[in-house]
Amino acid sequence: MRKGVKAALVGGVFTVMVGGAGYGAYNLVNGLSGGGGSSGAGPAAVRKGPPSDDEIREVSEKFLAAWAKGDAAGAAGYTDNSADAKALLTGYREDAHLTKVKLTPKEASGARVPFSVSATVSYKGKSKPLAYDSQLTVVRGKTTGRALVDWSAAVVHPSLERGDTLVTGEAATPPIEAVDRAGVVLTKKEYPSLGPILDQLRAKYGEQAGGKPGIELYVRHADEDAGSRTLLTLAKGKPGKLPTTLSAAVQKAAERAVLRFGESSVVAVKPSTGEILGVANHREDGFNAALQGKVAPGSTMKILSAAMLIDKGVTKAGGAAPCPDTATWQSKTFHNLKGMTANESATFTDSFARSCNTAFVKLIDEEGLTDSSLTEEARDSFGLGQDNWKVGIPSFDGSVPESGGPDRAANAIGQGQVQMNPLNMASVTATAMTGAFHQPVIVPKSLDDRELATARGLSPSTVEQLRAMMRRTAVSGTGARAMAGLAGDIGAKTGSAEVDGHEKSDSWFTGYRGDIAAAAMTQEGGHGGDAAGPIVAAVLGAG
Repeated sequence: MRKGVKAALVGGVFTVMVGGAGYGAYNLVNGLSGGGGSSGAGPAAVRKGPPSDDEIREVSEKFLAAWAKGDAAGAAGYTDNSADAKALLTGYREDAHLTKVKLTPKEASGARVPFSVSATVSYKGKSKPLAYDSQLTVVRGKTTGRALVDWSAAVVHPSLERGDTLVTGEAATPPIEAVDRAGVVLTKKEYPSLGPILDQLRAKYGEQAGGKPGIELYVRHADEDAGSRTLLTLAKGKPGKLPTTLSAAVQKAAERAVLRFGESSVVAVKPSTGEILGVANHREDGFNAALQGKVAPGSTMKILSAAMLIDKGVTKAGGAAPCPDTATWQSKTFHNLKGMTANESATFTDSFARSCNTAFVKLIDEEGLTDSSLTEEARDSFGLGQDNWKVGIPSFDGSVPESGGPDRAANAIGQGQVQMNPLNMASVTATAMTGAFHQPVIVPKSLDDRELATARGLSPSTVEQLRAMMRRTAVSGTGARAMAGLAGDIGAKTGSAEVDGHEKSDSWFTGYRGDIAAAAMTQEGGHGGDAAGPIVAAVLGAG
């Protein structure tokens, strides 16, 4: 960047650092509130196409200059959503109490303009500096043809989503010191994947934990269940101690495991109690897909489908379950994974361990089964689909809707209308292991005496058969490569879920070892054993 070239706004603190790739000297005083002047020569033609480099430079400079000056209306006039922009930028000064704002644009990359922010947070005699990076994108206005900042709350701060606001003042809830089952303190720094979860726990249990709120700059989320996120602490509060069911060792293993694959999530539970031992996400969007995801689980769903077929007397572990190349149900033809050879003499355990789709599709046509059979099994035996789990933080409890036509067969192999997340599938595996459904929890029930969901569970005979089938899968079936090296009582099930618009299927894997069950999902990770499998194996090894 060339040194010594700047454009400064008198009365504000906006600075333009001039670089050889884009920013030249520009007069920032004219047109700050009107979004452009008038030449008096009649209306100009509406421009089309992507904004030019000059337009990108000009509108970003004017927007940042007005924002730095504290002119919320003027800055909003350079965006494509002036109402939302004005409200948030006004709150930047009045609610977040941010002053001495300095915005420094960096080298543009096409229409994207990154910039740094430095400011001072001042509230009731206390003040601290704040610094962070953000970015904006310049687009062409659809009706006006003007170059405008494509507005989103994240322009103001990358932690903001639509409807969120920045606030400085006494924290909404007291801080917490969350501890694991052995009293080990769980921090965001040590366990970054827990960040959003700790925020949710603070929002729900902060007052109950007995702490005292401090003075903070925080994100007030539009979704109240998401809690708040502290960005800067001006005066520390007194944290209250909050017990959780987590295990620091399992959590650390989960955090490390998901880092191996992008867009991955994993959950581990203790089958004998339902206590959540670890939960981790490695996602660009920060979404807690491990507990709140709603996607097809692929062939991991065959654990539940196998339980239904056994409970209904359709077949048993050693019963016949031929695996042809194709199977047709309600005019839809189903296939197996590429490379799987047909086996017309296969047993149910054989087809389960190989994850044969066609065997399950053929069995779903047996007498005694209806469109609601799988839904009833999911609800009554596994506690799914009732929207009544009280984990301690927001969760999705799975969905297995009654389905007719081709979806009846598709649901049985984890496609169709079935929706799950790793928490649901870890719970399914735990129920298959023990025969008892224990609703997963992340804080003890005794903390607030909440009413947990219940289900009847499975018969000892069904459990015995499911465990044998899952052990076969883990030892010599599709899960063997991922589970290799894990000793003791083990079991597994792989899954690959096809998603419209994705080149590769989602990778799913669930398994157990001793008194720990885990499930993982990696978006577009391919076969279940390729990505999700190693994640689960690492967590089971730590348990």
